[in-house]
Amino acid sequence: MNPVLTLSGTQQGALLRSGELTAHELIAQHLIQIDAINPGLNAVVEVLRETALAEAAQSHERHCNGVARGPLDGVPFSVKDSIEVQGTVCSAGTLGYRNRPASTADATVVAALRRAGAIPIARTNLPDLLFAFESDNLIYGRTNNPYDPARTSGGSSGGEAALIAACGSPFGLGSDAAGSVRVPAHYCGIASIKPTSGRFPRTGHVPPPAGWLEQIWQIGPLARRVEDLQTLMPLLAVPDGVDRTVIPMPHGNPRNVAINQLRIAYFTDNGIVAADADTTRVVRQAAEALRQRARSVTAAKPPSMEHTYELEMGIIGPDGGKSLRDYLGSIGSTATHPLLEGWLRKLPPYQTDLAGFAAYWAKLDRFRDSMFQFLQSYDVLLSPVAASPAVLHGQSIGDQIFKGFSYTMTHNMTGWPAGVVRCGQSSNGLPIGVQIAAAPWREDIVLTILAALEQDLGGWS
Repeated sequence: MNPVLTLSGTQQGALLRSGELTAHELIAQHLIQIDAINPGLNAVVEVLRETALAEAAQSHERHCNGVARGPLDGVPFSVKDSIEVQGTVCSAGTLGYRNRPASTADATVVAALRRAGAIPIARTNLPDLLFAFESDNLIYGRTNNPYDPARTSGGSSGGEAALIAACGSPFGLGSDAAGSVRVPAHYCGIASIKPTSGRFPRTGHVPPPAGWLEQIWQIGPLARRVEDLQTLMPLLAVPDGVDRTVIPMPHGNPRNVAINQLRIAYFTDNGIVAADADTTRVVRQAAEALRQRARSVTAAKPPSMEHTYELEMGIIGPDGGKSLRDYLGSIGSTATHPLLEGWLRKLPPYQTDLAGFAAYWAKLDRFRDSMFQFLQSYDVLLSPVAASPAVLHGQSIGDQIFKGFSYTMTHNMTGWPAGVVRCGQSSNGLPIGVQIAAAPWREDIVLTILAALEQDLGGWS
């Protein structure tokens, strides 16, 4: 493999600006890598070969004329198959969308990266309508973990994570309603961030944002290196005048965060499922590394966390899954993947009478209140991403394993930022990430801590 492929996208962009590399060469090397790795991974559902090479020629011309658009001009990126790319079919992994018309426009986040000169190179696999912690569907099949093909790469942005970890793309775009950019990053040993809800426009995502779920999910980037997350955040956090939920909050610069003033709380048991021994060890190592940098590091957790799982499942399926089944039927998904069916079976009984929904929302408000009050005493929450490293295919729907994803669900229920970086590995060589969360709009704090841990404990390798 060409060593250039192991660099961050930011570093690849620097080589393009210096003239040491052309955009055509960079794109061609990534296409060779995708052809080599995808038969074993099944991470890519469509290679955008012709358009990527054509855009590489345009980028090279800009570089030759001294008008490069920014640090990522000519650098490739990948896109989860729930985010529209002009001229391609966005299937969301569900049968009813398999033959839908090609997208007539890019999703806002894709368009933002194109404006910066970055080049879409591939669309990546995901679960049926995004509903699973494994990337497996009835159209494209399952994606394998690059560290062990018997294991899943995670979901729902599992194709993204696997491709990036295997150097087929330096960074990419996913989305996250229960941990869908963070669990795959953890399973595949890379970095990711779920921003505060309202930070990025979600125009062009399938299915679109709507209803009571709006507050819990967001589009988020994945990358091998944290510096790419830092480069991407300001490019993506631009209102588009279409997604009304976007709030034009200033984006803080991680370089301005005084890490020696941060108060960090860490825990390895959220009161739902305790982390396994390897994960506990890695989280504690991360806490010890930060003890050398931060103002304080304390073993503590928010008192409301044990309600995370019931709240997440209640908001996903307040009608016992009826509306989701109706939606699947309306788009022609007459058959659904067993992992999606397994998720539906976990939803609570029908509870959408007005009084029941009001009671649920009051409980959710108390949960968010409690989390916010806890963050008056701490600036950072350090925790597992999930209760274990990557599991074998088909196991994610098991009750204890599924509840172990509640570590990420917590920060969907608040809607506040949380990121992941690799900090170690299990006794059998699987990557283990840790999760860093902060108060609303403080992605700069999250990115600062992710970068520090990457420097101290190694990150992707």
